[in-house]
Amino acid sequence: MTEVLFILIAFFVAYVIYVVVSVQKTTSYSPVSQAKPEKPVLAVKPSTPRSTPKNEKVAAVKSVASVTSIPEPATAPPATGKRGLKDPKTGEVATTYSNYRFTKRWIKEALVAEGLLDKVYKNDELNAEIEATIKGAVVKLEALDKYRA
Repeated sequence: MTEVLFILIAFFVAYVIYVVVSVQKTTSYSPVSQAKPEKPVLAVKPSTPRSTPKNEKVAAVKSVASVTSIPEPATAPPATGKRGLKDPKTGEVATTYSNYRFTKRWIKEALVAEGLLDKVYKNDELNAEIEATIKGAVVKLEALDKYRA
């Protein structure tokens, strides 16, 4: 009798799963479609007097653009679309190393081997000052051709 009850419960559970899956296929409950659209960001136009001729407006805009542009640092890796560190021994490329606690071991050892850090820090040794030092060391490691992906 218990075997028959078990089989009936198994069929019932399978039927419920089948109905739930078929309902999900027919109706789309994607979070993207339900999300509220963000307000568009409006660009701020530089204020210029209305009495200036067009040539002066263009010159003013060009001079403001040249002054406000921020140059890229010379140590930045080339913009190939990929960002990461490559292990020279194995060829493995790591793209997530912003958090030292979850950084791969070979990256930590490379920071010490290149002389950018004194030692491999444990998680309980980390504080704000050491993390700032580590982030600077990682930027220097990214600049080295040996580790560039």
